[in-house]
Amino acid sequence: MLSAPIDIQLVRRLFSRPAKMADAEFLRREVASRMREKLELVRIKPQRVLDAGCGSGADLPELQRCYPDALLLGLDAAPAMLGMIRQQQQSSMNAVSKLLARWTPAVLKPEQGNPLIGGDFSRAPLAAQAVDMIWSNLALHWHPQPDQVFAEWRRILRTEGLLMFSCFGPDTLIELRQAYAAADQFPHTLPFVDMHDFGDMLVNAGFSTPVMDMEKITLTYHDTKKLLDDVRALGGNPLLSRRPGLMGRLAHGKMLAALERQRNAEGRIALTFEVIYGHAFRPVSRKTSAGESIIRFDLPKKSP
Repeated sequence: MLSAPIDIQLVRRLFSRPAKMADAEFLRREVASRMREKLELVRIKPQRVLDAGCGSGADLPELQRCYPDALLLGLDAAPAMLGMIRQQQQSSMNAVSKLLARWTPAVLKPEQGNPLIGGDFSRAPLAAQAVDMIWSNLALHWHPQPDQVFAEWRRILRTEGLLMFSCFGPDTLIELRQAYAAADQFPHTLPFVDMHDFGDMLVNAGFSTPVMDMEKITLTYHDTKKLLDDVRALGGNPLLSRRPGLMGRLAHGKMLAALERQRNAEGRIALTFEVIYGHAFRPVSRKTSAGESIIRFDLPKKSP
């Protein structure tokens, strides 16, 4: 099931410039904070946690604080993002920690950083039931086949393990979409998947009791350039059906004029982000690997 005709190779190229992604990091941090609040309501003690779509790795230390005894793994399809994490991990080891690591027995040496894995969400290079929890913050909407991603996440998640994710919904960037519609007929933003469709995909993939939630975060801008810079920093437009080449000056002017007409009484332009939150568990299997049904029953108690 295609969510949109997304060019996955272009997505990787767009995210190969971490410095250009930094302007939108404030939104990723805000959504991550709200995800952690929801996570506090779930009583689990995972031994292995996978951050799927870890990006620059900002969620890894926060998750480590939540689960200090867990092994945290980062998975991302953009090598540049993983390279940035490695650089951060190396720089965090100051001269004192390096000296301690040199003279401390191996079993007591400090961690050298989180294991990092390069790969596609839908074909993760991990064994079946490899992790106890999967966390994914604002990453799923960049994949063209989220149903395959959910099936893969179920495969690598252990029985009764937890999946928690966030992504953008259909009303995201609706103001910008309307402004571009005044300039041409090409799609300039992703047609994000509806929350209920994600819930159906989770059930079809074999997850139990999925819980879906949604909220809207509205940012306001005085400067249209800053608005457009932040949108590009979130990932830009990786659609195969996008406009070939750059917009002409006339079309770009029409789009800017349409944005200007959206200014409110305070002279600011609103930009909506519909944020979808979901969590679900991998249930105990009711079938064997050969497809045979498993029927559980208790023997009757013997009379005294």
